[in-house]
Amino acid sequence: MQSRTPAGRTGRPRSAAADAAILAATRAALVELGWSKLTLGDVALRAGVAKTTLYRRWAGKNELVVDAVAELFDELSLPDRGSLAADIEGVVLQFAAILARPEARSGLMAVVAEATRDDLLRERIRTSIVDRQKRLVLAGRARAQARGELPPEPDAGEAARTVDLIFDMVAGAVVHRTLVSAQPADEKWVHGFTRVLLSGLAAAPG
Repeated sequence: MQSRTPAGRTGRPRSAAADAAILAATRAALVELGWSKLTLGDVALRAGVAKTTLYRRWAGKNELVVDAVAELFDELSLPDRGSLAADIEGVVLQFAAILARPEARSGLMAVVAEATRDDLLRERIRTSIVDRQKRLVLAGRARAQARGELPPEPDAGEAARTVDLIFDMVAGAVVHRTLVSAQPADEKWVHGFTRVLLSGLAAAPG
């Protein structure tokens, strides 16, 4: 697991096992207690570590919950299902399945709400979750270009803007569907969404 806590701290080397236990305990506390009642003391007790251990790694609850949720999204992978459309559907179904988990749902909605008044937290969400998961768009686009399904994009700036747009469209649609509208992102919905994403609204009815 890669560390997403601020760099530059010195002292005893971090334990990957302790980090994993803390993040797992955070997710368990989110499910059982909810955001408002979750405390670092409770997380430390569940993880079997000293409270000071948490404060050496995370400045507070907001950052801890972001990293606990980010670890869930690190489970996402890009399947090779033979076509760009099928690959997108595979990733979106995985994403929707993660968002359906109580710990992901409650944690993500809580930190996004907190980030509306905390610029540093918003940046942490961007770097720990958004930027990290753009790897899937980059890999999927490269694979589709190698298959001849997408044209190459020689201009680096334009290519980066395309990646941002694709990510925003996919993540925004799935988060809205599952967390805001509280509707299932099942295979039928994902298939229709992918068709619109790739073909545009004019081709959607077909």
